[in-house]
Amino acid sequence: MTSNEFQGVSGGLPQQPGIYKYYNAVNQLLYVGKAKNIRKRVGSYFNKTLANYKTHELVKRIVRIEFTIVDSEQDAFLLENSLIKEFQPPFNINLKDDKTYPFIVIRNEPFPRVYLTRNRQDDGSEYLGPYTSVKKVRELIEFTRQTIPLRNCSLNLTEKNIREKKFKVCLEYHLGNCKGPCEGHQLPEDYNEGIRQLKNLLKGNLSPVIRHFRDEMKDFAAEMQFEKAELTRKKVSYLENYQARSTVANVKAGDVDVFSLIRDRDIAFVNYLMVRNGTIVQTQTTRVETHLDESPEEILSFVVAQLRDTFNSDALEIVVPFEIEYPDPSI
Repeated sequence: MTSNEFQGVSGGLPQQPGIYKYYNAVNQLLYVGKAKNIRKRVGSYFNKTLANYKTHELVKRIVRIEFTIVDSEQDAFLLENSLIKEFQPPFNINLKDDKTYPFIVIRNEPFPRVYLTRNRQDDGSEYLGPYTSVKKVRELIEFTRQTIPLRNCSLNLTEKNIREKKFKVCLEYHLGNCKGPCEGHQLPEDYNEGIRQLKNLLKGNLSPVIRHFRDEMKDFAAEMQFEKAELTRKKVSYLENYQARSTVANVKAGDVDVFSLIRDRDIAFVNYLMVRNGTIVQTQTTRVETHLDESPEEILSFVVAQLRDTFNSDALEIVVPFEIEYPDPSI
């Protein structure tokens, strides 16, 4: 599209916030962008000397322009990121990351099982993660099994089946790795408390878990159940040793996402540290390809939003090397 051709359509573009989309002659989506003022932003592609070769190539291929008006810049930011993620237009920033990450699933069933999966389903189960390392996930699951007795069988532990005594405890019960809900030795309330402590562990929040087991140890000792008290003491010791081995960024940091960026021409690398309760619980380095003359601020703003969405981050604080645009004013 030439500047003269653009002048013929510019009057139909709104001067409001939103997103704009460029299409070529075969109706391929080339680029998605956001703007405070759609007409002004789109016009900037046609009203300036294009020093960047790739931007020149983009403008030359534009045949049709579409737009969507939204209520705020925040909505424009979110819609832009969503469309780029869905359609991956060739001239937008491209995250070179096609891996399928593993989750830890807590099944939607009586006495929920907990295990590793890559297949996330809409079945009412709770999925924790995703995690960047399968090895890390397996270590986490093994660690939780060392401290929290949960079942790993596939029995259908409905109240009716347990009442009718359809099952017998297995070796895991005798080894102390399970409390035997299949024979009614463990109530759902107690099992669900274990699930709650497991969630704390997986989020790196070990302090309430340690407090829980210390209280349990005191109760066993008061009831003269010294063997159980000793087993619980070992769990506390195991948790404290694990906590000491964890990579601690800052015990006062709380929950925060930390990002850094290195760029070499059209390639950038963004490093992400997910810090929870002062402990680094996940790390990820993402390779980014740029196709236009995007600034470091634009690159990092886009990648931060994408990675926080991918890893389901709920941290209310972001640490970045320079100021970026982010749509959520509470962050």
